[in-house]
Parts: sequence; structure tokens; C-alpha cells
Amino acid sequence: MAKTQNGHRAHGFSSESFLDSHEFLDILNFKGDEVFMDTGCGDGHVAITVLNEYLNSGTVYAVDIYDASIEDMENYKLKNNIKNLINICADIPKGINGVEDSSIDIVLMVNVFHGFKASRQIDEAINEFSRITKTGGRVAVMDYKKWEVPKGPKFQMRSSPDELEEAFNHHNFKKVYLNEEIGEDISEGKSHFLIIFEKVN
Repeated sequence: MAKTQNGHRAHGFSSESFLDSHEFLDILNFKGDEVFMDTGCGDGHVAITVLNEYLNSGTVYAVDIYDASIEDMENYKLKNNIKNLINICADIPKGINGVEDSSIDIVLMVNVFHGFKASRQIDEAINEFSRITKTGGRVAVMDYKKWEVPKGPKFQMRSSPDELEEAFNHHNFKKVYLNEEIGEDISEGKSHFLIIFEKVN
């Protein structure tokens, strides 16, 4: 897989260095023709993996708040002549311009959701995911467990699966999957959880 270099490294280590993307992408059960969004794409390694290994057709949106990340993804797209990759710079709670209502099959966030809690914009972010996700579409959140451990975001920024379920339920989503034994092996156990919600209407 080609690697990009961009501004994301200034804001945190790429998850590629400590998470196996196949571990969570396999769980999403791609058919191969989905419209997929990598939200908070960073260096783009998840979006690129989906393009190369999981979609026969379909489209990948790579979204990030940092211009440098999107610039590098655009360079990757042009260099490799990729037609089904759409790169968007956006502050998600304020809206993702260029994405139509009810147009996305699968939204994925890896180590992103705690940022919405830190900025106190959880409802605004989920409302935007509700807008862009098709009925029957899924939003998958992989993030750090709510543990007081050195690696990762501060404890106050972390959410439990129950807290996420309550928040998503207010925006027409229901929980359809939870895995609390995923991610990096640390002394306390597996570092992450993966929770998937389906848009019900």
C-alpha cells in the first residue's frame, strides 16, 4: 500500500503504526459496491486499503479537517489515476460540503470520535452523520476504551459504548454490533472497542 506524508503526523501518530486496519475492516462485511467514508482520514491508509482491497466498484470519501491530509490524498489520487476517491476538507460538526443527504452506505471513524467529545460537539457530529447516511446504512466508531491509561486521549475525552449508544439513539440510529476486544494489546487488555450503528429512518 502506498503511504502518504502529511500534516496529520503533527497532530498524532498514524493509527497504522499500532492498529491492524484489516481487523476492523473485515468486520464491516463489504459487498464491494458501497459508498464508504473514512472520517478523520489522516494519512489515508484506511481509505487506500478500502479502495485497493475491499471495493470492486463503489466510491470512497476521505474526509479530514486538516488541509495537508486532503492535499496529500489528492496527490495520491492524481498520481494513481483513481476515479472513485473523493477527498474533502471539512469540520464535520459544521457540515461536510459536497456530500448529499442519504448518500453514504458506511461511515467509519477510527480514533476520531473522542475529538467531538473534547469539543462538546457530539450531537452536531452525529446529526451530520444522520444526514449523510442512507436508511439502513451504518456508522462504525472505533475508539479508545474509557480507561485511565497513558496512551491515547485524556480520560475525560473518552466515551463508553453505552454513552455512544445513548447519543446515537437520539439521532435515529440503533446499535447492531459491539466488539470490546479489539485493537492494540496493552497491559490492561485490548485498547479499543468497535461499535456499529444502523440508521433506522
